[in-house]
Amino acid sequence: MTPSQPPPLAPTGLPPDLRIGLLGSYGGFNIGDEAILTSVLSCLRSHRPRARLVVFSRDAAHTRAHQPEADEVVDWENVPQRPVLDTLGSLDLLVLGGGGILYDTEARRYLRLVRAAQVRGVRTFAYAVGAGPLRDAEDREAVRAVLPAMDDIVVRDEESRLVLEEVGIERDLTVTADPALLLPPEPFTEDMLRGEGLPTGVRLVGMSVREPGRAAEKLDEGDYHALLADVADFLVRRLDAHVVFVPMERHDVRHAHGVLSRMTAPDKGRILHNAYSPGQILGFMNHLDLVVGMRLHFLIFAALSGLPVLPLPYSGKVFDFARRIGAPALVGVAREQAGLLLAEVDRLWDEFPQRRDLLNDRIRQLRERSRETCVRCGVVLDALEAQRGDLTAVHGGLHLFGDPLGAREGSAGA
Repeated sequence: MTPSQPPPLAPTGLPPDLRIGLLGSYGGFNIGDEAILTSVLSCLRSHRPRARLVVFSRDAAHTRAHQPEADEVVDWENVPQRPVLDTLGSLDLLVLGGGGILYDTEARRYLRLVRAAQVRGVRTFAYAVGAGPLRDAEDREAVRAVLPAMDDIVVRDEESRLVLEEVGIERDLTVTADPALLLPPEPFTEDMLRGEGLPTGVRLVGMSVREPGRAAEKLDEGDYHALLADVADFLVRRLDAHVVFVPMERHDVRHAHGVLSRMTAPDKGRILHNAYSPGQILGFMNHLDLVVGMRLHFLIFAALSGLPVLPLPYSGKVFDFARRIGAPALVGVAREQAGLLLAEVDRLWDEFPQRRDLLNDRIRQLRERSRETCVRCGVVLDALEAQRGDLTAVHGGLHLFGDPLGAREGSAGA
């Protein structure tokens, strides 16, 4: 179907179901991104149960196996682009995001496809995207060229809004919250605990580690691992606990082993080694007593479960989330400042009974903000159906002259 041709009518005389594409960092590379995809698919299905949902994936086989709500999955990396562009052109709406995809070296890749959809007359919607850092000139130009033509732009945090404004986006940007806040938990059973070699009836502390990044940019990797090993050993002693490292993507495993190898009590540490869905990792939080970590969605899952949370910020999105839930957010923690970090862990544990109600209230508010993204996407879908209803009337003979689909060709800037 080309933009100058009418859509084929269903046998009932009604327009065919909407075709909605989703474009993000999907394909099983990161549990947080998969949680986002699950939540966005659920939102779209709730608005349009009969729509055909098309996911553009970095690993189509993984998405087909793990996302049953996806009706169609298209590989878009390292494949011939003509079929990808043809699929883009067949859509009624392309949803970008959610999650952190507008950053250096990656923004241009995603926005190239968004622009390709726009020039084919496809409506586009930014679904609680994260932005930054955006210092590269090519990525900044891609943002300035593509985002102003989107139907609506929703960002997941204040940091992302500030980044896009600094790049030069002057239109309204709505700040909501991460889509994964609406993820439903799945059971993580006692048998699953035993399968991981985890004891029952003892305190369990969750940790999430990744490459040092900006959270510890002055540290070499060995010092960084030693710092987190000090924290893990402290938790073992202070709480008489076992420490469980939760990899949120495959590269986290190496860093978890690096920390575990430097613990003085490595027998009290375990790394989750089986593959789990995002909902199961969220369900696993019900077995924990406290968490310390870097990965944003690990922290989101813990806060959803009402746990004491100590973020170790490595980027603006983690700082922003810590602020929004009222959690401590340490800045510039270095190896020689380990005592300050341990003191913060100690205080978090002691004061959490008084903080629990505040955390639960903040999470409730964030979940409401997350739902706002889905509502705004629904407004775009309603407008699309209204437009298609008008076009059906046109092709039924109620409009006697002119090109009724001229509006579709110009809809990218609506």
